[in-house]
Amino acid sequence: MLGSTLTHLRCSRCRSVHPADKLQNLCACGAPLLACYDLARAAETLKPEALAGRRRDLWRYEEVLPGKAEEAVCLGEGGTPLLRLTRLGKQHGCSRLYLKEEGVNPTGSFKARGLAAGVTMARHLGARKVALPTAGNAGGALAAYAAAAGLEAYVLMPRDAPRANRLECEAYGAQLILVDGLISDCGRLLAERKDREGWFDMSTLKEPYRVEGKKTLGYELFEQLGGRLPEAILYPTGGGVGLIGMWKAFEEMEEMGWIGAERPKMIVVQATGCAPIVRAFEQGKGESEAWKDAATLAAGLRVPKALGDFLVLEAVRASRGSAVAVTDEEILAVVRALARSEGIFACPEGAATLAALPALFERGALQREETIVLFNTGSGMKYLDVLEKALA
Repeated sequence: MLGSTLTHLRCSRCRSVHPADKLQNLCACGAPLLACYDLARAAETLKPEALAGRRRDLWRYEEVLPGKAEEAVCLGEGGTPLLRLTRLGKQHGCSRLYLKEEGVNPTGSFKARGLAAGVTMARHLGARKVALPTAGNAGGALAAYAAAAGLEAYVLMPRDAPRANRLECEAYGAQLILVDGLISDCGRLLAERKDREGWFDMSTLKEPYRVEGKKTLGYELFEQLGGRLPEAILYPTGGGVGLIGMWKAFEEMEEMGWIGAERPKMIVVQATGCAPIVRAFEQGKGESEAWKDAATLAAGLRVPKALGDFLVLEAVRASRGSAVAVTDEEILAVVRALARSEGIFACPEGAATLAALPALFERGALQREETIVLFNTGSGMKYLDVLEKALA
């Protein structure tokens, strides 16, 4: 392995260049910064045929990740299974229906990927106190990785977040700050306090490296499907970092010669009680407007306004994808179906992707013969209090 080929950061909107050797959040224009690599150099050693003997976690792609793998804050994240949904696939008439099972990550969700990379770089660049607002799972992941890194963690979480998320933050030693309101309210409080408290802001897309951990989802799909990409990806979208990350991975893979210009259709799935990106897509807008009175049992989808919504919408449209919202009732029905038909106890956000299939087939956004990958972003075990009431 060559080691990281990180060279600089670039603004996702104004395209200005920033150094990668210091702690920083957003560009002066207010947009997220994204990491750039010397991909010609990375391609010398990061080849599909050279991956077989590498470590199984996400750091197998070290050349296109920040930091040094041997110095990473690693808890075994990544390398999650791609499961074929045989019985439910037959029920929906899809012979190639898959689910990427992220619930087996450390702390039980895909948030481990982003926080592994984000905390690794925060520590490397000198942070001592890290903080973020969260709907739940990101807080648990930050608390765990900060504990492993020897950093202080501050987690701002809605008071009605799932109980498991609150308990795990406290177990890892994080300072848990419960807020009356939504993740957006938590974000406002963080912004008010961070300078005074000396916190480094690890909010979604407000630092450059969480998206780098998430992009490994795209590299793993390529490997797990035998050196190709699926025709469609259904992604439960709150902040949308995983979708943005995969789109970035596909661009890198093309530049390194792994793939051509083809891309999966990127399909956003949200809840009807909080669907700002779906609404923006349907209205032909480039970014969303904040959703008023957001309400859904899928805590990770209860994001009224995503900072990177314009990047999500760009990827959806460039890939000829789509966006769809499903009800909480549909989500709960699929939580049951996945558990009883496939033995998968999915989180509500993950269940939403399967719930979206009928509408997508009906409108012609998906074809039944396509290779379709759904994302279950976390374990249902993280939502016992929510699901106990809803499934009773």
